[in-house]
Amino acid sequence: MMSDDNQIDSEEESEEEISERGRNGSFFSTLVSGFLRNCLRSAPNMLNIPTQAFPAPGSQQRVAPSGQSGRNKVALKPGHSLMDWIRFAKSGKDLTGLRGRLIEVTQDELQKHNTRDDCWTCIRGMVYNVTPYMDYHPGGEDELMKAAGIDGTELFDQVHRWVNYESMLKECLVGRMATKAPAVIKAIIPPPPPTGLALAPPMSVAPPPDKDSRPRYDWFQTDVTVHLVVYAKRRIPSSGCTNIDLEAGVLRVQVLLGKMSYMIHLRLSDEVEGNVSVHTSFSVGKIQVTIRKQTKGKWTSLGQPLEFHNTFLRRKDRAPYYRDCVLLSKTEVNHNTYVFRFQPPRGSVRQVPVGQHVYLKANIQDSEVVRPYTPVDQSLSSNTSVQDSDLYLMIKVYPEGVLTQHLKHLNIGDHISVSSPEGTFSLRPLRDVTHLYLIAAGTGFTPMARLIRAALQEFDSIGQTKLLFFNRGEDDILWRRELSELAANNERFQVEYVLSEPPESWTGRTGRVDELMLKDVVVRPDGSKCFVCVCGPSAFTELTIGLLKQQGFSEEELHAFQG
Repeated sequence: MMSDDNQIDSEEESEEEISERGRNGSFFSTLVSGFLRNCLRSAPNMLNIPTQAFPAPGSQQRVAPSGQSGRNKVALKPGHSLMDWIRFAKSGKDLTGLRGRLIEVTQDELQKHNTRDDCWTCIRGMVYNVTPYMDYHPGGEDELMKAAGIDGTELFDQVHRWVNYESMLKECLVGRMATKAPAVIKAIIPPPPPTGLALAPPMSVAPPPDKDSRPRYDWFQTDVTVHLVVYAKRRIPSSGCTNIDLEAGVLRVQVLLGKMSYMIHLRLSDEVEGNVSVHTSFSVGKIQVTIRKQTKGKWTSLGQPLEFHNTFLRRKDRAPYYRDCVLLSKTEVNHNTYVFRFQPPRGSVRQVPVGQHVYLKANIQDSEVVRPYTPVDQSLSSNTSVQDSDLYLMIKVYPEGVLTQHLKHLNIGDHISVSSPEGTFSLRPLRDVTHLYLIAAGTGFTPMARLIRAALQEFDSIGQTKLLFFNRGEDDILWRRELSELAANNERFQVEYVLSEPPESWTGRTGRVDELMLKDVVVRPDGSKCFVCVCGPSAFTELTIGLLKQQGFSEEELHAFQG
Protein backbone atom coordinates (compact mmCIF):
# COMPACT_ATOMS: atom_id res chain seq x y z
CA MET A 1 0.00 0.00 0.00
CA MET A 2 0.99 3.58 0.11
CA SER A 3 1.74 5.94 2.91
CA ASP A 4 -0.48 8.84 3.90
CA ASP A 5 1.21 11.00 1.29
CA ASN A 6 0.05 8.64 -1.47
CA GLN A 7 3.44 7.12 -2.31
CA ILE A 8 3.44 3.40 -2.90
CA ASP A 9 5.75 0.70 -4.01
CA SER A 10 3.73 -2.44 -4.55
CA GLU A 11 0.43 -4.24 -5.07
CA GLU A 12 1.62 -6.43 -2.22
CA GLU A 13 0.91 -4.84 1.15
CA SER A 14 2.66 -5.38 4.44
CA GLU A 15 0.54 -6.82 7.22
CA GLU A 16 0.64 -3.49 9.05
CA GLU A 17 -0.56 -1.69 5.93
CA ILE A 18 -3.37 -4.17 5.39
CA SER A 19 -4.47 -3.61 8.97
CA GLU A 20 -4.30 0.13 8.37
CA ARG A 21 -6.53 -0.12 5.33
CA GLY A 22 -9.02 -2.16 7.35
CA ARG A 23 -9.64 0.84 9.55
CA ASN A 24 -11.27 2.86 6.84
CA GLY A 25 -12.22 0.14 4.39
CA SER A 26 -15.57 -1.38 3.58
CA PHE A 27 -17.56 -3.72 5.83
CA PHE A 28 -15.32 -6.76 5.64
CA SER A 29 -11.92 -5.19 4.97
CA THR A 30 -10.72 -5.99 8.45
CA LEU A 31 -11.33 -9.66 7.80
CA VAL A 32 -8.57 -9.48 5.21
CA SER A 33 -5.98 -8.28 7.71
CA GLY A 34 -6.99 -10.84 10.28
CA PHE A 35 -7.05 -13.67 7.84
CA LEU A 36 -3.61 -13.05 6.40
CA ARG A 37 -1.87 -13.61 9.69
CA ASN A 38 -4.06 -15.91 11.72
CA CYS A 39 -6.98 -17.46 9.88
CA LEU A 40 -8.89 -20.02 11.87
CA ARG A 41 -9.31 -23.55 10.71
CA SER A 42 -12.39 -24.16 8.60
CA ALA A 43 -15.55 -25.03 10.50
CA PRO A 44 -17.12 -28.48 10.14
CA ASN A 45 -19.49 -28.49 7.25
CA MET A 46 -22.54 -28.87 9.48
CA LEU A 47 -24.96 -27.22 7.08
CA ASN A 48 -23.19 -27.87 3.80
CA ILE A 49 -21.68 -24.41 4.15
CA PRO A 50 -20.03 -23.52 0.84
CA THR A 51 -16.26 -23.73 1.13
CA GLN A 52 -15.52 -21.71 -1.98
CA ALA A 53 -14.10 -18.24 -1.77
CA PHE A 54 -16.30 -15.60 -3.27
CA PRO A 55 -15.70 -13.01 -5.96
CA ALA A 56 -14.93 -9.37 -6.11
CA PRO A 57 -16.84 -8.19 -9.18
CA GLY A 58 -14.44 -5.33 -9.84
CA SER A 59 -16.72 -2.67 -8.48
CA GLN A 60 -15.17 0.76 -8.05
CA GLN A 61 -13.77 1.47 -4.65
CA ARG A 62 -14.78 4.66 -2.90
CA VAL A 63 -12.70 7.61 -4.03
CA ALA A 64 -11.20 9.80 -1.36
CA PRO A 65 -11.31 13.55 -1.96
CA SER A 66 -8.18 14.95 -3.50
CA GLY A 67 -5.41 15.34 -1.01
CA GLN A 68 -6.94 13.11 1.63
CA SER A 69 -5.74 9.68 2.56
CA GLY A 70 -9.11 8.74 4.03
CA ARG A 71 -7.68 6.88 6.98
CA ASN A 72 -10.11 7.27 9.86
CA LYS A 73 -8.47 5.13 12.50
CA VAL A 74 -10.57 3.76 15.33
CA ALA A 75 -8.79 3.28 18.62
CA LEU A 76 -9.53 -0.19 19.91
CA LYS A 77 -10.09 -0.82 23.58
CA PRO A 78 -7.26 -2.54 25.46
CA GLY A 79 -7.53 -6.29 25.04
CA HIS A 80 -9.36 -6.06 21.72
CA SER A 81 -6.63 -6.71 19.18
CA LEU A 82 -6.84 -9.24 16.39
CA MET A 83 -5.11 -11.88 18.49
CA ASP A 84 -7.51 -11.13 21.34
CA TRP A 85 -10.43 -11.81 18.98
CA ILE A 86 -8.95 -15.11 17.87
CA ARG A 87 -8.45 -16.18 21.48
CA PHE A 88 -11.95 -15.03 22.40
CA ALA A 89 -13.52 -16.86 19.42
CA LYS A 90 -11.73 -20.07 20.44
CA SER A 91 -12.60 -19.74 24.14
CA GLY A 92 -15.71 -21.88 23.87
CA LYS A 93 -18.09 -19.07 24.80
CA ASP A 94 -21.49 -18.96 23.11
CA LEU A 95 -21.09 -16.19 20.50
CA THR A 96 -24.45 -16.75 18.83
CA GLY A 97 -26.81 -16.72 21.81
CA LEU A 98 -28.30 -20.01 20.61
CA ARG A 99 -26.28 -22.38 22.82
CA GLY A 100 -24.77 -24.20 19.88
CA ARG A 101 -27.98 -24.64 17.91
CA LEU A 102 -28.06 -23.85 14.19
CA ILE A 103 -31.34 -22.50 12.88
CA GLU A 104 -33.04 -21.43 9.70
CA VAL A 105 -33.48 -17.66 9.68
CA THR A 106 -36.39 -16.00 7.94
CA GLN A 107 -36.15 -12.54 6.41
CA ASP A 108 -38.41 -11.17 9.13
CA GLU A 109 -36.26 -12.70 11.85
CA LEU A 110 -33.05 -11.31 10.35
CA GLN A 111 -34.49 -7.80 10.26
CA LYS A 112 -35.25 -7.91 13.99
CA HIS A 113 -31.53 -8.16 14.84
CA ASN A 114 -30.43 -4.71 13.70
CA THR A 115 -29.11 -2.94 16.79
CA ARG A 116 -25.67 -2.40 18.31
CA ASP A 117 -26.37 -4.97 21.03
CA ASP A 118 -28.11 -7.46 18.76
CA CYS A 119 -26.62 -7.45 15.27
CA TRP A 120 -27.05 -10.25 12.74
CA THR A 121 -26.07 -10.15 9.10
CA CYS A 122 -26.28 -12.52 6.15
CA ILE A 123 -23.43 -13.44 3.81
CA ARG A 124 -24.00 -15.84 0.93
CA GLY A 125 -27.11 -17.28 2.53
CA MET A 126 -25.48 -17.85 5.93
CA VAL A 127 -26.41 -15.70 8.95
CA TYR A 128 -23.86 -14.55 11.53
CA ASN A 129 -24.26 -12.82 14.89
CA VAL A 130 -21.53 -10.16 14.65
CA THR A 131 -22.45 -8.51 17.96
CA PRO A 132 -19.47 -10.04 19.81
CA TYR A 133 -17.14 -8.74 17.09
CA MET A 134 -18.20 -5.09 17.41
CA ASP A 135 -15.45 -4.03 19.83
CA TYR A 136 -12.78 -5.94 17.89
CA HIS A 137 -13.47 -4.35 14.50
CA PRO A 138 -10.71 -1.85 13.57
CA GLY A 139 -13.12 -0.01 11.28
CA GLY A 140 -15.49 0.68 14.14
CA GLU A 141 -19.02 -0.45 14.81
CA ASP A 142 -20.48 1.94 12.20
CA GLU A 143 -19.02 -0.19 9.41
CA LEU A 144 -20.53 -3.36 10.81
CA MET A 145 -23.87 -1.69 11.43
CA LYS A 146 -24.19 -0.94 7.70
CA ALA A 147 -25.13 -4.59 7.28
CA ALA A 148 -27.17 -4.98 10.46
CA GLY A 149 -30.31 -7.02 9.91
CA ILE A 150 -29.83 -7.28 6.16
CA ASP A 151 -27.98 -9.25 3.52
CA GLY A 152 -24.36 -7.99 3.62
CA THR A 153 -23.19 -9.95 0.59
CA GLU A 154 -22.90 -6.90 -1.66
CA LEU A 155 -20.64 -5.23 0.88
CA PHE A 156 -18.52 -8.35 1.02
CA ASP A 157 -18.34 -8.45 -2.77
CA GLN A 158 -16.50 -5.14 -2.75
CA VAL A 159 -13.58 -6.87 -1.05
CA HIS A 160 -11.14 -9.44 -2.40
CA ARG A 161 -12.54 -12.77 -3.54
CA TRP A 162 -10.15 -14.74 -1.36
CA VAL A 163 -11.35 -13.52 2.05
CA ASN A 164 -12.32 -16.56 4.14
CA TYR A 165 -15.09 -15.04 6.23
CA GLU A 166 -16.39 -18.51 7.14
CA SER A 167 -13.22 -19.12 9.15
CA MET A 168 -13.15 -15.68 10.73
CA LEU A 169 -16.78 -15.78 11.87
CA LYS A 170 -17.38 -19.50 12.22
CA GLU A 171 -18.12 -19.28 15.97
CA CYS A 172 -20.70 -16.56 15.19
CA LEU A 173 -22.70 -18.72 12.78
CA VAL A 174 -26.43 -18.61 13.52
CA GLY A 175 -27.62 -20.72 10.60
CA ARG A 176 -28.88 -20.62 7.05
CA MET A 177 -31.35 -18.17 5.53
CA ALA A 178 -34.72 -19.83 4.98
CA THR A 179 -34.89 -18.86 1.34
CA LYS A 180 -35.00 -20.96 -1.77
CA ALA A 181 -31.72 -21.34 -3.57
CA PRO A 182 -31.65 -19.79 -7.03
CA ALA A 183 -32.49 -22.17 -9.82
CA VAL A 184 -29.41 -24.01 -10.98
CA ILE A 185 -28.75 -23.94 -14.68
CA LYS A 186 -29.17 -27.50 -15.81
CA ALA A 187 -26.26 -28.98 -17.66
CA ILE A 188 -26.98 -30.15 -21.16
CA ILE A 189 -25.93 -33.77 -21.00
CA PRO A 190 -25.19 -35.19 -24.44
CA PRO A 191 -26.89 -38.50 -25.17
CA PRO A 192 -24.56 -41.37 -26.04
CA PRO A 193 -24.27 -41.74 -29.82
CA PRO A 194 -25.50 -44.91 -31.48
CA THR A 195 -22.89 -47.64 -31.57
CA GLY A 196 -22.77 -47.48 -35.33
CA LEU A 197 -21.48 -43.90 -35.23
CA ALA A 198 -18.48 -44.66 -33.05
CA LEU A 199 -16.19 -44.81 -36.06
CA ALA A 200 -17.25 -41.35 -37.24
CA PRO A 201 -16.94 -38.01 -35.42
CA PRO A 202 -20.18 -38.00 -33.38
CA MET A 203 -21.89 -34.79 -32.29
CA SER A 204 -22.05 -34.50 -28.50
CA VAL A 205 -24.53 -31.62 -28.49
CA ALA A 206 -27.18 -30.73 -31.01
CA PRO A 207 -26.35 -27.44 -32.76
CA PRO A 208 -28.08 -24.59 -30.91
CA PRO A 209 -30.27 -22.07 -32.71
CA ASP A 210 -28.44 -19.47 -34.80
CA LYS A 211 -29.20 -16.72 -32.28
CA ASP A 212 -27.88 -18.79 -29.38
CA SER A 213 -24.53 -17.32 -28.34
CA ARG A 214 -23.72 -20.08 -25.89
CA PRO A 215 -20.60 -22.10 -26.71
CA ARG A 216 -20.98 -25.72 -27.65
CA TYR A 217 -18.67 -28.70 -28.06
CA ASP A 218 -18.15 -31.72 -30.30
CA TRP A 219 -15.72 -34.61 -30.13
CA PHE A 220 -14.15 -37.07 -32.47
CA GLN A 221 -11.53 -39.78 -32.21
CA THR A 222 -8.97 -41.95 -33.92
CA ASP A 223 -7.66 -45.28 -32.69
CA VAL A 224 -5.04 -43.53 -30.59
CA THR A 225 -6.39 -40.03 -29.80
CA VAL A 226 -9.48 -38.24 -28.54
CA HIS A 227 -10.23 -34.69 -29.70
CA LEU A 228 -12.61 -32.32 -27.90
CA VAL A 229 -13.57 -29.23 -29.90
CA VAL A 230 -15.11 -26.15 -28.27
CA TYR A 231 -16.83 -23.54 -30.45
CA ALA A 232 -16.75 -20.30 -28.47
CA LYS A 233 -18.78 -18.37 -31.08
CA ARG A 234 -16.61 -15.28 -30.63
CA ARG A 235 -13.02 -14.17 -31.09
CA ILE A 236 -10.53 -15.44 -28.55
CA PRO A 237 -7.75 -13.20 -27.17
CA SER A 238 -4.29 -14.07 -28.43
CA SER A 239 -3.13 -14.59 -24.84
CA GLY A 240 -5.54 -17.52 -24.66
CA CYS A 241 -8.48 -18.23 -22.38
CA THR A 242 -8.47 -22.02 -21.96
CA ASN A 243 -7.63 -23.77 -18.70
CA ILE A 244 -7.47 -27.53 -18.64
CA ASP A 245 -6.93 -30.05 -15.89
CA LEU A 246 -6.67 -33.77 -16.56
CA GLU A 247 -6.25 -35.81 -13.40
CA ALA A 248 -7.09 -39.44 -12.62
CA GLY A 249 -9.26 -39.78 -15.73
CA VAL A 250 -11.29 -36.62 -15.03
CA LEU A 251 -11.15 -33.87 -17.64
CA ARG A 252 -12.01 -30.31 -16.64
CA VAL A 253 -11.96 -27.65 -19.37
CA GLN A 254 -12.83 -24.05 -18.53
CA VAL A 255 -12.98 -21.43 -21.29
CA LEU A 256 -12.96 -17.84 -20.02
CA LEU A 257 -15.11 -15.59 -22.21
CA GLY A 258 -15.30 -12.10 -20.74
CA LYS A 259 -17.49 -12.21 -17.65
CA MET A 260 -18.71 -15.69 -18.57
CA SER A 261 -17.22 -19.14 -18.23
CA TYR A 262 -17.94 -22.25 -20.29
CA MET A 263 -17.08 -25.58 -18.69
CA ILE A 264 -16.69 -29.17 -19.82
CA HIS A 265 -16.38 -31.64 -16.92
CA LEU A 266 -16.23 -35.35 -17.67
CA ARG A 267 -14.98 -38.63 -16.32
CA LEU A 268 -13.46 -40.01 -19.51
CA SER A 269 -14.63 -43.35 -20.87
CA ASP A 270 -11.25 -45.05 -20.75
CA GLU A 271 -7.69 -44.53 -19.58
CA VAL A 272 -5.60 -41.86 -21.26
CA GLU A 273 -2.06 -40.54 -21.08
CA GLY A 274 -1.44 -37.58 -18.83
CA ASN A 275 -0.42 -34.97 -21.37
CA VAL A 276 -2.85 -32.57 -23.04
CA SER A 277 -2.32 -30.36 -26.08
CA VAL A 278 -4.39 -27.35 -27.12
CA HIS A 279 -4.74 -25.76 -30.56
CA THR A 280 -6.68 -22.53 -30.88
CA SER A 281 -8.07 -20.70 -33.90
CA PHE A 282 -8.32 -17.26 -32.32
CA SER A 283 -10.23 -15.43 -35.03
CA VAL A 284 -13.01 -18.01 -35.34
CA GLY A 285 -13.12 -18.98 -31.68
CA LYS A 286 -12.34 -22.66 -32.03
CA ILE A 287 -10.42 -24.62 -29.37
CA GLN A 288 -9.28 -28.20 -29.91
CA VAL A 289 -8.05 -30.31 -26.99
CA THR A 290 -6.17 -33.49 -27.87
CA ILE A 291 -5.52 -36.40 -25.52
CA ARG A 292 -3.80 -39.69 -26.31
CA LYS A 293 -5.46 -42.98 -25.37
CA GLN A 294 -3.49 -45.50 -23.34
CA THR A 295 -4.80 -48.37 -25.46
CA LYS A 296 -5.91 -48.35 -29.07
CA GLY A 297 -9.58 -48.68 -29.83
CA LYS A 298 -12.85 -46.84 -30.28
CA TRP A 299 -14.91 -45.27 -27.53
CA THR A 300 -18.69 -45.37 -27.64
CA SER A 301 -18.89 -42.10 -25.69
CA LEU A 302 -16.54 -39.37 -24.53
CA GLY A 303 -17.33 -39.96 -20.88
CA GLN A 304 -19.66 -39.51 -17.94
CA PRO A 305 -20.80 -35.91 -17.28
CA LEU A 306 -19.86 -34.51 -13.87
CA GLU A 307 -20.95 -31.44 -11.90
CA PHE A 308 -21.35 -28.28 -14.01
CA HIS A 309 -20.64 -30.15 -17.23
CA ASN A 310 -21.59 -28.18 -20.36
CA THR A 311 -22.62 -25.08 -18.44
CA PHE A 312 -22.21 -21.41 -19.39
CA LEU A 313 -22.20 -19.34 -16.20
CA ARG A 314 -20.93 -16.04 -14.86
CA ARG A 315 -17.31 -16.43 -13.84
CA LYS A 316 -17.97 -15.01 -10.40
CA ASP A 317 -20.37 -17.89 -9.76
CA ARG A 318 -17.57 -20.44 -10.09
CA ALA A 319 -15.08 -21.05 -7.31
CA PRO A 320 -11.35 -20.70 -8.06
CA TYR A 321 -9.85 -24.06 -8.99
CA TYR A 322 -6.43 -24.79 -7.49
CA ARG A 323 -3.63 -27.09 -8.63
CA ASP A 324 -0.19 -27.57 -7.11
CA CYS A 325 2.53 -26.00 -9.27
CA VAL A 326 6.27 -26.49 -8.97
CA LEU A 327 8.80 -23.65 -8.67
CA LEU A 328 11.17 -23.83 -11.64
CA SER A 329 13.19 -20.65 -11.10
CA LYS A 330 13.50 -17.49 -9.04
CA THR A 331 15.07 -14.49 -10.79
CA GLU A 332 16.05 -11.28 -9.01
CA VAL A 333 14.60 -8.14 -10.63
CA ASN A 334 15.86 -5.60 -8.09
CA HIS A 335 16.79 -5.44 -4.42
CA ASN A 336 13.43 -6.77 -3.18
CA THR A 337 11.49 -8.09 -6.18
CA TYR A 338 11.73 -11.44 -7.96
CA VAL A 339 10.16 -13.19 -10.92
CA PHE A 340 8.98 -16.62 -9.78
CA ARG A 341 8.41 -19.19 -12.53
CA PHE A 342 5.86 -21.88 -11.70
CA GLN A 343 5.05 -24.93 -13.80
CA PRO A 344 1.56 -26.50 -13.66
CA PRO A 345 1.36 -30.27 -13.15
CA ARG A 346 1.26 -32.72 -16.02
CA GLY A 347 -2.15 -32.66 -17.65
CA SER A 348 -2.76 -28.99 -16.84
CA VAL A 349 -2.82 -26.02 -19.18
CA ARG A 350 -3.00 -22.47 -17.79
CA GLN A 351 -3.81 -19.60 -20.14
CA VAL A 352 -4.24 -16.32 -18.25
CA PRO A 353 -5.86 -13.53 -20.30
CA VAL A 354 -4.08 -10.17 -20.33
CA GLY A 355 -4.84 -8.09 -17.24
CA GLN A 356 -6.12 -10.98 -15.15
CA HIS A 357 -4.60 -12.63 -12.11
CA VAL A 358 -4.24 -15.89 -10.20
CA TYR A 359 -4.26 -16.64 -6.49
CA LEU A 360 -1.36 -18.28 -4.67
CA LYS A 361 -2.33 -20.31 -1.62
CA ALA A 362 -0.07 -21.76 1.06
CA ASN A 363 -0.53 -23.23 4.52
CA ILE A 364 1.78 -21.26 6.80
CA GLN A 365 1.89 -22.02 10.52
CA ASP A 366 -1.47 -23.82 10.32
CA SER A 367 -3.08 -20.84 8.56
CA GLU A 368 -4.25 -20.76 4.96
CA VAL A 369 -2.81 -17.63 3.35
CA VAL A 370 -3.99 -16.51 -0.10
CA ARG A 371 -2.89 -13.55 -2.24
CA PRO A 372 -3.60 -12.45 -5.84
CA TYR A 373 -0.79 -11.85 -8.35
CA THR A 374 -0.86 -10.81 -12.00
CA PRO A 375 1.35 -12.86 -14.33
CA VAL A 376 3.91 -11.18 -16.55
CA ASP A 377 5.71 -12.54 -19.58
CA GLN A 378 9.23 -13.88 -19.19
CA SER A 379 10.45 -10.47 -20.33
CA LEU A 380 8.89 -7.35 -21.81
CA SER A 381 9.98 -8.34 -25.31
CA SER A 382 9.41 -12.10 -25.09
CA ASN A 383 7.10 -13.83 -27.54
CA THR A 384 5.60 -16.30 -25.10
CA SER A 385 3.43 -18.90 -26.79
CA VAL A 386 0.01 -19.72 -25.38
CA GLN A 387 1.28 -23.30 -25.38
CA ASP A 388 3.69 -22.28 -22.60
CA SER A 389 1.62 -22.78 -19.46
CA ASP A 390 4.39 -21.73 -17.09
CA LEU A 391 3.43 -18.75 -14.92
CA TYR A 392 5.83 -15.86 -14.37
CA LEU A 393 4.89 -13.82 -11.30
CA MET A 394 6.73 -10.60 -10.40
CA ILE A 395 6.45 -10.31 -6.61
CA LYS A 396 7.92 -7.87 -4.11
CA VAL A 397 9.16 -9.54 -0.93
CA TYR A 398 8.39 -7.68 2.30
CA PRO A 399 10.52 -8.19 5.44
CA GLU A 400 7.45 -9.24 7.42
CA GLY A 401 5.17 -10.37 4.60
CA VAL A 402 3.69 -13.74 5.49
CA LEU A 403 3.29 -15.15 1.98
CA THR A 404 6.13 -13.27 0.29
CA GLN A 405 8.66 -14.47 2.86
CA HIS A 406 7.32 -17.99 2.31
CA LEU A 407 7.85 -17.58 -1.42
CA LYS A 408 11.34 -16.18 -0.99
CA HIS A 409 12.40 -19.24 0.97
CA LEU A 410 10.93 -21.79 -1.43
CA ASN A 411 13.52 -24.03 -3.02
CA ILE A 412 13.54 -24.97 -6.68
CA GLY A 413 11.23 -27.97 -6.97
CA ASP A 414 8.95 -26.92 -4.10
CA HIS A 415 5.21 -26.67 -4.68
CA ILE A 416 2.51 -24.07 -4.10
CA SER A 417 -1.20 -24.01 -4.96
CA VAL A 418 -2.16 -21.77 -7.90
CA SER A 419 -5.74 -20.97 -8.87
CA SER A 420 -7.45 -20.71 -12.20
CA PRO A 421 -7.42 -17.15 -13.63
CA GLU A 422 -9.62 -14.45 -12.14
CA GLY A 423 -10.39 -10.85 -13.05
CA THR A 424 -12.74 -8.63 -15.01
CA PHE A 425 -10.38 -6.88 -17.42
CA SER A 426 -11.10 -7.25 -21.14
CA LEU A 427 -9.21 -6.02 -24.19
CA ARG A 428 -12.50 -5.35 -25.98
CA PRO A 429 -12.67 -1.60 -25.03
CA LEU A 430 -9.30 -1.05 -26.73
CA ARG A 431 -10.53 -1.87 -30.23
CA ASP A 432 -11.17 1.75 -31.24
CA VAL A 433 -8.78 3.47 -28.83
CA THR A 434 -6.16 5.85 -30.22
CA HIS A 435 -4.42 6.84 -26.97
CA LEU A 436 -3.80 4.39 -24.13
CA TYR A 437 -2.54 5.70 -20.78
CA LEU A 438 -1.20 3.37 -18.10
CA ILE A 439 -0.65 4.75 -14.60
CA ALA A 440 1.16 2.35 -12.28
CA ALA A 441 2.86 2.40 -8.90
CA GLY A 442 5.45 -0.16 -7.81
CA THR A 443 4.39 -3.68 -8.68
CA GLY A 444 1.12 -2.18 -9.85
CA PHE A 445 3.19 -2.31 -13.03
CA THR A 446 2.59 -6.06 -13.37
CA PRO A 447 -0.76 -5.97 -15.26
CA MET A 448 0.66 -3.21 -17.46
CA ALA A 449 3.54 -5.35 -18.72
CA ARG A 450 1.42 -7.67 -20.88
CA LEU A 451 -0.98 -4.86 -21.71
CA ILE A 452 1.85 -2.83 -23.26
CA ARG A 453 2.79 -5.73 -25.49
CA ALA A 454 -0.83 -6.34 -26.51
CA ALA A 455 -1.33 -2.66 -27.37
CA LEU A 456 1.77 -2.55 -29.56
CA GLN A 457 1.29 -5.89 -31.30
CA GLU A 458 -2.47 -6.36 -31.58
CA PHE A 459 -4.02 -2.89 -31.85
CA ASP A 460 -2.82 -0.87 -34.81
CA SER A 461 -5.40 1.79 -33.98
CA ILE A 462 -3.52 2.67 -30.77
CA GLY A 463 -1.09 5.27 -31.99
CA GLN A 464 0.22 6.16 -28.54
CA THR A 465 0.70 4.05 -25.40
CA LYS A 466 2.16 5.94 -22.45
CA LEU A 467 3.20 4.58 -19.06
CA LEU A 468 3.44 6.90 -16.06
CA PHE A 469 5.38 4.86 -13.50
CA PHE A 470 5.57 5.93 -9.82
CA ASN A 471 8.25 4.66 -7.42
CA ARG A 472 10.19 5.81 -4.40
CA GLY A 473 13.77 5.56 -5.67
CA GLU A 474 15.63 4.63 -8.85
CA ASP A 475 16.42 1.14 -7.58
CA ASP A 476 12.69 0.47 -7.16
CA ILE A 477 11.89 0.86 -10.88
CA LEU A 478 11.01 -2.56 -12.29
CA TRP A 479 12.31 -3.55 -15.74
CA ARG A 480 13.62 -0.02 -16.25
CA ARG A 481 16.15 -1.04 -18.89
CA GLU A 482 13.57 -2.97 -20.90
CA LEU A 483 11.01 -0.19 -20.70
CA SER A 484 13.53 2.45 -21.76
CA GLU A 485 14.77 0.31 -24.64
CA LEU A 486 11.22 -0.31 -25.83
CA ALA A 487 10.48 3.43 -25.74
CA ALA A 488 13.67 4.16 -27.68
CA ASN A 489 12.89 1.57 -30.36
CA ASN A 490 9.13 2.00 -30.74
CA GLU A 491 7.69 5.43 -31.43
CA ARG A 492 4.24 4.27 -30.34
CA PHE A 493 5.38 3.76 -26.72
CA GLN A 494 6.52 6.30 -24.13
CA VAL A 495 7.43 5.93 -20.46
CA GLU A 496 7.92 8.51 -17.73
CA TYR A 497 9.29 7.63 -14.32
CA VAL A 498 8.18 9.58 -11.23
CA LEU A 499 10.20 9.36 -8.01
CA SER A 500 9.16 10.58 -4.58
CA GLU A 501 12.66 10.14 -3.14
CA PRO A 502 14.92 11.00 -6.09
CA PRO A 503 18.71 11.23 -5.92
CA GLU A 504 20.38 14.57 -6.59
CA SER A 505 21.27 13.46 -10.12
CA TRP A 506 17.64 12.70 -11.05
CA THR A 507 16.30 14.84 -13.92
CA GLY A 508 12.91 13.20 -14.39
CA ARG A 509 9.58 13.88 -12.75
CA THR A 510 9.36 13.94 -8.97
CA GLY A 511 6.57 13.93 -6.43
CA ARG A 512 3.34 12.04 -6.16
CA VAL A 513 0.24 11.71 -8.26
CA ASP A 514 -1.77 14.93 -8.32
CA GLU A 515 -4.15 16.89 -10.49
CA LEU A 516 -1.51 18.99 -12.29
CA MET A 517 0.64 16.00 -13.17
CA LEU A 518 -2.29 14.05 -14.63
CA LYS A 519 -3.45 17.04 -16.68
CA ASP A 520 0.07 17.37 -18.08
CA VAL A 521 0.48 13.69 -18.98
CA VAL A 522 -3.00 12.34 -19.70
CA VAL A 523 -4.05 14.58 -22.57
CA ARG A 524 -6.96 14.12 -24.94
CA PRO A 525 -6.02 15.29 -28.48
CA ASP A 526 -8.81 16.44 -30.79
CA GLY A 527 -10.57 13.51 -32.45
CA SER A 528 -8.90 10.96 -30.17
CA LYS A 529 -10.43 8.13 -28.21
CA CYS A 530 -8.65 7.57 -24.90
CA PHE A 531 -8.54 4.78 -22.36
CA VAL A 532 -6.77 4.86 -18.98
CA CYS A 533 -5.72 1.93 -16.79
CA VAL A 534 -4.60 2.43 -13.19
CA CYS A 535 -2.95 -0.03 -10.82
CA GLY A 536 -1.36 0.34 -7.42
CA PRO A 537 -2.33 0.12 -3.76
CA SER A 538 -5.97 1.00 -3.20
CA ALA A 539 -5.40 4.53 -1.88
CA PHE A 540 -3.25 5.39 -4.92
CA THR A 541 -5.83 3.86 -7.25
CA GLU A 542 -8.77 5.60 -5.57
CA LEU A 543 -7.09 8.98 -5.69
CA THR A 544 -5.98 8.63 -9.32
CA ILE A 545 -9.37 7.42 -10.56
CA GLY A 546 -11.05 10.27 -8.70
CA LEU A 547 -8.74 12.86 -10.25
CA LEU A 548 -9.28 11.42 -13.73
CA LYS A 549 -13.04 11.61 -13.31
CA GLN A 550 -12.68 15.25 -12.27
CA GLN A 551 -10.67 15.69 -15.46
CA GLY A 552 -13.67 14.53 -17.48
CA PHE A 553 -12.98 10.83 -18.06
CA SER A 554 -16.04 8.61 -17.88
CA GLU A 555 -16.42 5.19 -16.27
CA GLU A 556 -16.23 3.61 -19.74
CA GLU A 557 -12.82 5.20 -20.33
CA LEU A 558 -11.27 4.00 -17.07
CA HIS A 559 -10.21 0.66 -15.64
CA ALA A 560 -8.84 0.18 -12.13
CA PHE A 561 -6.99 -3.07 -11.55
CA GLN A 562 -7.99 -4.24 -8.11
CA GLY A 563 -6.53 -7.63 -7.19
